[in-house]
Amino acid sequence: MDLGLKDRVAIVTGSSQGIGKAIAFGLAKEGARVTVCARNTETLRDASREITAATGSDVLPIRVDLREKEDIASMVKATVETYGRIDILVNNSGGPPSRRFLETTEENWRSAIESLLMSVVNCSQGVIPYMKQNTWGRIINMTSFAAKQPAERLILSNAIRAGVLGLTKTLSYELAEYRILVNAVCPGWTQTRRLEELAKVQAETSEGTYETVIDEWAKNIPLKRLARPEEIANLVVFLSSYKASYITGAVIQVDGGFIKSLT
Repeated sequence: MDLGLKDRVAIVTGSSQGIGKAIAFGLAKEGARVTVCARNTETLRDASREITAATGSDVLPIRVDLREKEDIASMVKATVETYGRIDILVNNSGGPPSRRFLETTEENWRSAIESLLMSVVNCSQGVIPYMKQNTWGRIINMTSFAAKQPAERLILSNAIRAGVLGLTKTLSYELAEYRILVNAVCPGWTQTRRLEELAKVQAETSEGTYETVIDEWAKNIPLKRLARPEEIANLVVFLSSYKASYITGAVIQVDGGFIKSLT
């Protein structure tokens, strides 16, 4: 299936590893030119080289701290200077630390809001003018199953990612007249470094082992396994394409059936 992504220009944030890297790889494989960003310069450089070598597509690596508005503005400017346009934005960021409510400091809240919510606001504000010029665009906001079904010890994700869903729905209304489609994706438990860290923390607090925690999570998923990053990326690539031309304002989980609610 031709998704019509050849020579489209995409920005994928938080894309040096895990789900973000898989998304950048998937878009590049379809012929898109991709800006990747992260805070760690070394892993970012390695990821961009790997994607280019495997796909032959142009990849622009830029060091960005998503909590810094100036970094985001510089990334948007560099992308336009390099590629001349921006068609797709995938807002992806690493998860905040595992905490219970009374363990969570004001600084934890402020940092998580900057990383999870304001990064989406600032990146979207940066790219929307270019999408409006072309009367075409795709914005996909990566959240978590926790935005729909709160998880234990993930108070920051539970609260703030739900706000991203509200922002997604609002933008989908406001930007529809410009043919800019805005959707959100809620990954379930996925085999990433972030998940490894959460499993280790839970193992320490429950006096279990890393393996037993992973097994317990898998048991609660109808498909009885964790997701692979590329399985999340496949949906994002589709939502970025011409084929998704009538999908906007949607919140779609990719969780192996984990979320039990009807909405």
